[in-house]
Amino acid sequence: MTDPARPAARAHPDRPAHPDDDRGCLRVVLALPFAVLTLIAAYFCWMAMTIRPSGSWDDDAYGGIVLSCVVTIAAAGSTGALWLLPPVRRVMGWAWVSPALVLGGAAAVRWGVGG
Repeated sequence: MTDPARPAARAHPDRPAHPDDDRGCLRVVLALPFAVLTLIAAYFCWMAMTIRPSGSWDDDAYGGIVLSCVVTIAAAGSTGALWLLPPVRRVMGWAWVSPALVLGGAAAVRWGVGG
């Protein structure tokens, strides 16, 4: 059965397609920025978690942790901001944005605890 609000196919060749029926193509196009931003967030979150300062004097390591956390939070925030756009929310579900937001939260905790 098809949803009466969204026709599955064009009923007549002269009639234009329903304007809200772009979910398939738009999902493919939007998957790329979501995937790239999530991979960036994952890489820099991994960096923030694996950097270990040699001591309290190791300012370079602490700077690397902070920088990695900032980049992770920025990538996660960009993913969240992109998802907040109404056309994107209509097409992309929570599964596309939640990994980046979890990584951003982990980076915020790392920054607050050890950065």
